[in-house]
Amino acid sequence: MDTGTVTSALTTVTTASGTALDTAGGLFGYPSLFLLVFIGALVPVVPTGAVVSSAAVVALHEGQPVWSSLMVLLVAAAGAFAGDGLLFVSGRRGLEAGGPSRWWHRLREQVTPELLERSRRQLERRGTTVLVLSRLVPAGRLPVLLACLIARMPLRDYLRGSVPAVLAWAVTYQLIGLVGGTLFPSTWQAVAAAVGLAMLVTVVPQTGRYLLRRRRERTKG
Repeated sequence: MDTGTVTSALTTVTTASGTALDTAGGLFGYPSLFLLVFIGALVPVVPTGAVVSSAAVVALHEGQPVWSSLMVLLVAAAGAFAGDGLLFVSGRRGLEAGGPSRWWHRLREQVTPELLERSRRQLERRGTTVLVLSRLVPAGRLPVLLACLIARMPLRDYLRGSVPAVLAWAVTYQLIGLVGGTLFPSTWQAVAAAVGLAMLVTVVPQTGRYLLRRRRERTKG
């Protein structure tokens, strides 16, 4: 994750937060939330947790906060589930088409061999329950996804394990948003706090891992 990628991710989150703030309670808002989370599941560098947190803040300030919060939870989980499923299907088709594709190599470049091996061992010990942890640990989803593909996990098993994973993920980032929403009376201030907390949980660890990997590569070179 280079500087340009981080900047692009931050821009995406800022734009998404503004969209959520304007439309989270309307018919347009929920499809937008679904689409943003769905795209974020397909493009791992997009910090969709911050999008969910900001939408949760807006839901808290809606006229019907309980209903709006429930909708944010369900829509975010559905978008993550659809994106994870499509990513898994695309990866499996690529492997079954006669060998790793360019898409596969692009994903593999983002995961160190040590992390992939660790994910493979966890998958052997815990089965599909490791998908829940992979969704909650920053940058943990991709190596587990690759481990599932290498293990030739059936699609039905992957989707079954993905349901509690995306629900736990959506609940976690919604709670982060609720924390930000209760700290400030202004919706914009609460959104900024929620986005900051979510980015702290996601982007900072990923950036640290990237810098550590680059340092190791320079040392080996």
